[in-house]
Amino acid sequence: MTTLRQPAYDNETALRIRSDFPILQRLTSRGKPLIYLDSAATSQKPQAVIDTLATYYSEYNANIHRGVYEIAGRATEAFESARERVARFINAAPGELVWTRNTTEAINLVAYAWGDTNVKRGDVILLTELEHHSNLVPWQLLAARTGAELRFIPVDENGRLVLDTLDRLLDGCKLLAIAHASNTLGTIAPLEQIIPRAHASGALVLVDGAQAAPHLPVDVIALDADFYAFSAHKMLGPTGIGALYAKRRLLEEMPPFLGGGDMIRTVEYDRTTFNEPPWKFEAGTSNIADAIAFGTAVDYLRELGPTWIREHERYLTGYALERFGALEAKGLNVYGPRDPQAMGGVISFNLADIHAHDVASILDTEGVCIRAGHHCTMPLMEKMGWSSTARASFYVYTTEEDVDALIAALEKAVRVFKL
Repeated sequence: MTTLRQPAYDNETALRIRSDFPILQRLTSRGKPLIYLDSAATSQKPQAVIDTLATYYSEYNANIHRGVYEIAGRATEAFESARERVARFINAAPGELVWTRNTTEAINLVAYAWGDTNVKRGDVILLTELEHHSNLVPWQLLAARTGAELRFIPVDENGRLVLDTLDRLLDGCKLLAIAHASNTLGTIAPLEQIIPRAHASGALVLVDGAQAAPHLPVDVIALDADFYAFSAHKMLGPTGIGALYAKRRLLEEMPPFLGGGDMIRTVEYDRTTFNEPPWKFEAGTSNIADAIAFGTAVDYLRELGPTWIREHERYLTGYALERFGALEAKGLNVYGPRDPQAMGGVISFNLADIHAHDVASILDTEGVCIRAGHHCTMPLMEKMGWSSTARASFYVYTTEEDVDALIAALEKAVRVFKL
């Protein structure tokens, strides 16, 4: 893989990085280069991650924590080594990192294991109007179980959080659950301002890091987050594996989420004592192969460097916004902050009154892959008055040429729809 030494944008380096991803070398069925601009939905995988999966299954496939034979020991060592490396990537201790299926399961784990024990009628759960359904529906369910009240930090017409009434919204709040970065508009939450105010009010803070851990330097200690959830598949890793960071004290206090093997210390017919965290929350056979490959993915990202990744995407976002400007006269509307300093590499837009699905279909004929729909943020769409949007999103393998291809495909859409 390519190792970077300079935390600055370099398109030639981006092209070299692109060569590490086999899928990006192929042509579509129409003979077009594959232009993948849907990394907010899932990222592509470098050969190193693919090889890690193949090596596990072909050389040391065995269950962990139980066997005393050689390949079982190797599997256990690789599994726990991956935990250490993923934890270190966000500046956490291994004992504070629980493997989950994804960000959604991590948030649900907190909603049940912590929420059912600590939230009661009259308590407040504070969210924002930007939240993905994964950081909204679990709290709706918790509120329905407990009688808690849901409140929302508003956003303005540009998708920026409005914090003028934050202290009032935090009154009586037991938990603030907030996206570090919006999957729809790219808005980066100013957590360095919000988390101290939440803690001062007595609230704990859960951060949905699905769109931030892959793209921004994340230090859970510096943030002082109580919980931080993220997924491997959005950060070059496989699907089906994610992680929950939680402060050790909270993990020790929380009851198990699921019961079964591996999460126990002793079992009798009438009682059970539980394993220590994080294994207390990992019942049954874990997703061993994908956890190990997650470790390889963060190794790759660590070599690139979170600062380089952020600068690379910030440059590309600015470049794309500038290129989009030439299409505004044809009815292109870009949503969100429109400021690369305040957003991640996610741009939502619509082309005149053409449905986003139709725009995405035209782009697909040119090999350009974007997302179209409500992006699992239906309440935000309703608030903003959008039925759907098209969304382009960038990552480490995205290049200027990819952005140029997007613009060329949009120009084709303008011609097709006679705008």
